[in-house]
Amino acid sequence: MRYLVAAFLDRADAEEAYSRLESSNFSMDDIAILGDGFQTTDEFGLQSPKEAAWTQVRRMAIWLVPFGFGGGVVFDVLTGLNTFQWTGTLGNQILGGLLGAGSGLMGSFFIGGGPALLFNNNETPYRDRIAEGEYLVVVNGGESIITQAARIIQALEPATIEAR
Repeated sequence: MRYLVAAFLDRADAEEAYSRLESSNFSMDDIAILGDGFQTTDEFGLQSPKEAAWTQVRRMAIWLVPFGFGGGVVFDVLTGLNTFQWTGTLGNQILGGLLGAGSGLMGSFFIGGGPALLFNNNETPYRDRIAEGEYLVVVNGGESIITQAARIIQALEPATIEAR
């Protein structure tokens, strides 16, 4: 599915776009207005990128940390390394497991989207536009629907129009 997102500075323009799409026989299930008094980005399903990254990191950690722990213990048992003599055999196995769990946590952070959390400071531009008081008209559908909706909406001269 593709999306067409048009930003309007005025609520009346957004409602006009909605009514023109409605009169052109578009399915109203595929059209939404986002902004003050309408759906929020969370209700529509646009998740914050930082929230999505943290969710992915946590999901990966649920699996990688226990497997890392088990892998660390198994590695220590198979190799018989006595890295920390003061801990004894069981202590080395536990420390190997903890190091493996740490590796699993590190992997879930870096592969799950952690660098985006550290280096990407901007939110979605859609959230920023709504925070500035603009209204978004979103059309969901296939290529032909997006093209037809773009022609209708462009006649109203939106601030921006973007197909995704």
